[in-house]
Amino acid sequence: MSRINSNVASLIAQRHLIGSQRDLSISLERLSSGLKINRGADNPAGLIVSERLRSEISAVNQAIDNSARAINVIATTEGALNEVAALLTDIQALVIEAANSGAFSDEEIAANQLQVDDAIDSITRIANTTNFAGRKLLNGGLGYVTSGIDRTELADVQVNGAKFGSRAYVPVEVEVFTSAQQAQLVYPMSGNMASGATVDIAGNDGIITLTFPASATSVDIVAAINGQTDATGITASTAGGSSDVYIKSQEYGTRAFVSVTGLTSDADFPVEDRDGATKIRTTGRDAWATINGVASTADGLKLKLQQSNLKIELILSEGFGGSSIGESTFAITGGGALFQLGPQVNTNLQENIGVRSIHANKLGNSIVGFLSELKSGQRFELNTGEAIEAQKVVDEVITQVSVLRGRLGAFERNSLQTNINQLQITSENLTSSQAVIRDTDFAEETSELTRSQILVQAGTSVLAIANAQSQNVLTLLGG
Repeated sequence: MSRINSNVASLIAQRHLIGSQRDLSISLERLSSGLKINRGADNPAGLIVSERLRSEISAVNQAIDNSARAINVIATTEGALNEVAALLTDIQALVIEAANSGAFSDEEIAANQLQVDDAIDSITRIANTTNFAGRKLLNGGLGYVTSGIDRTELADVQVNGAKFGSRAYVPVEVEVFTSAQQAQLVYPMSGNMASGATVDIAGNDGIITLTFPASATSVDIVAAINGQTDATGITASTAGGSSDVYIKSQEYGTRAFVSVTGLTSDADFPVEDRDGATKIRTTGRDAWATINGVASTADGLKLKLQQSNLKIELILSEGFGGSSIGESTFAITGGGALFQLGPQVNTNLQENIGVRSIHANKLGNSIVGFLSELKSGQRFELNTGEAIEAQKVVDEVITQVSVLRGRLGAFERNSLQTNINQLQITSENLTSSQAVIRDTDFAEETSELTRSQILVQAGTSVLAIANAQSQNVLTLLGG
């Protein structure tokens, strides 16, 4: 064809050259940015998916950082508790040393008391000064706030964890179906003993041997047993005007026991259990109770519930859990340390843990006493002769601090560290998926770049040829 107004060949060459130049520009952009998707037009569907993945990766990485920061908080708390444990060990040694009054003078015991006072003050100071980024850790600020506790029913309440969710408070209902019991044996008698007897009386704290003459009355037997309570953990009494002697363990529960054995013959001092059966040994009974409708783990008067939404330990009062059945309610209204461990903000991806106050007047309980009562002028001061009671307080406090350290350690190891490991794997997989969609494959893109460069060069040459074709018409004009 010999037309010059419409150079169709040139238009076709231009169109293909423009496409090649566009492809070359895209390849250069992808290679320079390292991204396959630089704008929505590059891959609309891929952009949507990759943006969702980027958001998830950011959330997961922040959850990893949250868990790492939580580990730092726990490590700071546990480090302070380690110092408290060392001080408690020193206090226990001082209490036992002061009990050796036959070898220590009053002045030395007074010096021990000064050390006890300093150690207790140091524990309170640690409680007040341990903090992380301005947040107090051991002064009770991370403990739970409760409301409505009846101390005549619940002697001690320790909330270790509670998830509030969308609730303003967590209701707690304790229902006792079977009361706890002490171990008990009964020596039935009327008037004086028929004959003398020598018996071994054993309990959780130890065993003693007592000899009763034939003239011994129930009052004599009770006085003799109670005179050795600190060695056996066993008490004796009479009840209701009866001369029968009730021999009981001080503790409640199946771990508590009382044993009465005659050295010559059990018939010399026959004892019976609660059902009237002749026995020489019996154990107590644990309370059976539910907390919020769930059966709790019981140890005498102590109840424990360990669930994902509520972790709590209770001690029932003797009047409530040791002699009756019934219901007691209260509420957890706030507090605790909330850790956001997952990439979404919801209760399932959060952990809430309570850290009790370790002030001296908070360590211990209302049953054995509190650590502050070992200071000068208090009822368990070393020179008062209450070494047994003082040691019970120290033992209870050591247990409380050790359990708290164990809980924090378990939380760090089983919750935080495993959470970080799992989130790191999730982050790796999400990043890999996002990279497949969004990142440039340099091997593939450099091939596309080479192809586009060749096509642009070829297109430019072809366009020049197409433009030159119109000049052929000059030969027809004799040019």
